[in-house]
Amino acid sequence: MLYTGGTLGMVETPRGLAPGADLAGWLDRLLDGTEMAGTVGMTSFEHLIDSSNATPDDWRAIVDDLWAHHDSADAFVVLHGTDTMAYTSAALSYALTGFGKPVVMTGAQYPLGVVGTDAAPNVTGALRAATSGRIDGVAVFFGHKLLAGPRATKTSSWAYQGFDSPAVPPLALTGAPWRWTAPAGTATGWADPEPYRRHDVLVLDLAPGITASRLAAAFDPLPEAVVLRAFGTGNAPSEEPGLTDVLAGVIASGVPIAVASQCVQAEVLPGRYEAGYALARAGAIGAHDMTLEALYAKLVFLLCQGLDGAELADAMSRNIAGELTANPDRPLAQ
Repeated sequence: MLYTGGTLGMVETPRGLAPGADLAGWLDRLLDGTEMAGTVGMTSFEHLIDSSNATPDDWRAIVDDLWAHHDSADAFVVLHGTDTMAYTSAALSYALTGFGKPVVMTGAQYPLGVVGTDAAPNVTGALRAATSGRIDGVAVFFGHKLLAGPRATKTSSWAYQGFDSPAVPPLALTGAPWRWTAPAGTATGWADPEPYRRHDVLVLDLAPGITASRLAAAFDPLPEAVVLRAFGTGNAPSEEPGLTDVLAGVIASGVPIAVASQCVQAEVLPGRYEAGYALARAGAIGAHDMTLEALYAKLVFLLCQGLDGAELADAMSRNIAGELTANPDRPLAQ
């Protein structure tokens, strides 16, 4: 088990909640008398972080720690703050396709020292999932649900079922016994990936009334890549004077624009409607049914691999770790 920080292990301080609980002692007491007593080792980041402060450098540190302990454990649990857990789970999914052992992420909405906390059921559920022999790759366990790592998104800042996977069903639901679902699709993996580092990827939401001049200002200076959260299936306000010209100019300059949807469930199909045709014609990349977190992490991952241009666009449509469904006729999660 790797502890990176987050609400689960926080304590009250004069400046609010901050990491500092005796997590190892708590875990020993939690597992005492169970079949897993004495079977779980723990490492911690030297500098524990609130996940709001996480960056791709922290993704790299987690990957490095997991590989450093690869041969000393059969399964791995990563304790992480909830704010950016879905970004990290997607990032780990791309980087660890060759890891060969299950990695389950979890955290909590309440610290472990609060009466009624969800820390204990989330940690024990993650341990059960990781040691089940039923999963490989990266997953998220939270609120009695096991979700595919590159499909998870945070849906609530307060509910105990704070994560979901809008495009696909959960991998498992807890119960007596657990109810398991086969993972959707086939992933291609990525051999020997280069490590994560920061890249300038801009995430931008469209809104009714946005002007071309405001949009142009957001691209000055040009980023390395753009996630454009558009409407519906990937539509933009095409009648706004000059707006699609701005986007076309950014793409023509060599900056990839990946078009996502602001809808929780969507299949992005640039060009399906006239309002999205200009983006498709300019060479924008459709995000399929990827979450924002999976899309952002994928762009960073591919930039770290040195990809650009047509190679990057092609890789964005490749199902590396189960992050997208290539078939637009697939059933939506219920």
